[in-house]
Amino acid sequence: MHGQARTDPGGVAAVFARPGLILELDTLLIHDQAGRLAARAWVDRRSEVDVHPQHRGRGLGAALLDWAEARARRAGSEQIVQTVPDDHRDAVTLLRSRGYEPMVTEWLLQFAMPDEPTVPEPPAGITVRPFHTGDEHAAYQLVEDAFDEWQQRRKSYPEWARHTVERPTFAPAMSALAFNGDRLVGAAVSLDLPETGEGYVEEVAVHRDHRDQGIARLLLRHVFRAFHRQGRRTCTLATHSDTGALALYLRVGMTVRYSSTVFRKGLRPAEDVARNADELSR
Repeated sequence: MHGQARTDPGGVAAVFARPGLILELDTLLIHDQAGRLAARAWVDRRSEVDVHPQHRGRGLGAALLDWAEARARRAGSEQIVQTVPDDHRDAVTLLRSRGYEPMVTEWLLQFAMPDEPTVPEPPAGITVRPFHTGDEHAAYQLVEDAFDEWQQRRKSYPEWARHTVERPTFAPAMSALAFNGDRLVGAAVSLDLPETGEGYVEEVAVHRDHRDQGIARLLLRHVFRAFHRQGRRTCTLATHSDTGALALYLRVGMTVRYSSTVFRKGLRPAEDVARNADELSR
């Protein structure tokens, strides 16, 4: 996307291990005559449809969207969700023409690090250290408790771990945890994505009763410095409008690389669609 990888094989595997996703039914690949992947889609509560730039403008996106909507209906979903970068005008136009409506905005932010980032002093009583073996379940509990305020579905530990601490690109030394005494009150979980040459912060969370103390900023600065010392000169993270965190990241000194919109469409039950088709054919 935008000429740079946003994931890694571990991230792809985590997506395809989503609870309820059946590879044989919920995924579809299209190859060109040379056997190269030209387009792909999957659907499971939400959907992703992607077409290789060399094969755009040939109707593949519309065909995959038809397939995804039909599969979602057969699975009993009441809606389908698709995320599209805002500068992919043709894809945005296609979704709007099909009755999709904007739901939330997503941003990919970046922090440039030509020099080693400074790290502020922690608030009184707060200590910060890198992620250690054995921190996994406490970090999961903290993150999911914090994300419950906006996420639609709480992840189980195995699902969360597949996206974070069990990925081959998980970077514990570049992750940061904040403690008040022995209590974990903040976490920044990082990945080192080899194809980008950049650091990536997968999740940032602070316990509700420790917010507005500068802990998130402190964690991010620790992460930025750790990545810089590993030779990375840029660190990125993604957020969306439901979290309310964009202003925080901008205050830290991050800038928006690009934005995307999450579109949503309500789906009529499959039997209603079939009934209407029968009536039109008479």
